[in-house]
Amino acid sequence: MAGLSLKNIRKSYASLDVLHGIDLEIKSGEFIVFVGPSGCGKSTLLRSIAGLEQITAGELRIDGVLMNHVPPSKRGISMVFQSYALYPHMTVFENMAFGLRIAGMGKAEIDRRVRRAADILQLTDYLARVPKALSGGQRQRVAIGRAIVRDPRVFLFDEPLSNLDAALRVATRIEIAKLKETMPNATMIYVTHDQVEAMTLADRIVVFRDGRIEQVGTPMELYRKPANLFVARFIGSPAMNILPASIVETGAATTVRLASGGAAVLPVHTSADHRGADVSFGVRPEDLFIAEGGDARPAFQGTVDHIEQLGEVQLAYIDLGLGGEPFIAKLPGGAEVKRRTRIALAAGAGNAHLFDRGGRSLTAVQAVLGPG
Repeated sequence: MAGLSLKNIRKSYASLDVLHGIDLEIKSGEFIVFVGPSGCGKSTLLRSIAGLEQITAGELRIDGVLMNHVPPSKRGISMVFQSYALYPHMTVFENMAFGLRIAGMGKAEIDRRVRRAADILQLTDYLARVPKALSGGQRQRVAIGRAIVRDPRVFLFDEPLSNLDAALRVATRIEIAKLKETMPNATMIYVTHDQVEAMTLADRIVVFRDGRIEQVGTPMELYRKPANLFVARFIGSPAMNILPASIVETGAATTVRLASGGAAVLPVHTSADHRGADVSFGVRPEDLFIAEGGDARPAFQGTVDHIEQLGEVQLAYIDLGLGGEPFIAKLPGGAEVKRRTRIALAAGAGNAHLFDRGGRSLTAVQAVLGPG
């Protein structure tokens, strides 16, 4: 398969700039996921890689060969779209074989490729069916099979699960993960706005915002060490809690005073110039626990405003009296938590995060939260 190199890729529509100098290296055989909110440029970049959009500036190379002006059909790329776009009067076999027949491929080779793809996608028993006799997930697998039979150098997926219901999304996501294992040498680029898809499928995730890359890394790198506030809030469900704070002690360890009244000591070095600086402190809902007798004085105290009981866990939405977004704790499902009651929370040696006034991460290290 193929590696990709993107250097200073820009895309504009008249005076509207959509991509602002994208630099990215994708290794052969990687499964890369582009993630970000709607309108951030991820699909535009995918279509630019496919050749469906003309790059305004920059260089796109596949296996070292410049592709800027190479037509889509000559790039060795197959693309799977949101819509299945299957021919309703054709069988599954015929849908998967159609492009190969148009290309003039021999009957025996077409049969071999289609049956191989059907075996990979567990579609062998459905080859004689027409699309209306298939479930949504099966139709999407046929669309993926149509891409596989072309034996492309690069697979592109543009939000392929967005038209499926929740149960089918989970099932088809598992099928795509299995496809990745079945074809370990295939280079795949997958676009989604769903962070669960990104976290479960990707070798590396590329987080986009407003036509720029915010961070690139493995799923756990982005989860544990977000580069800035945007990534911290975007990766993780529920999102990371962010509180205003100020630095009160500097040196080999840094102490911050939280607006909620608690304090945090982080083993990160800061200079005397940072003393008194306004910062943002982040802690994930899953790193919080109810403070009980014998625990350190809680760092967070407030009133339970709402509870989402999910069985194994429950999400407690807590009003700390600061206004703004609620403070969320992910607690065991059996924990005694009631609405309109006071709750005290602490965080042990969980991952704590500190961000400067510009939103850049100062640290993402083990912190001890407790009394000020």
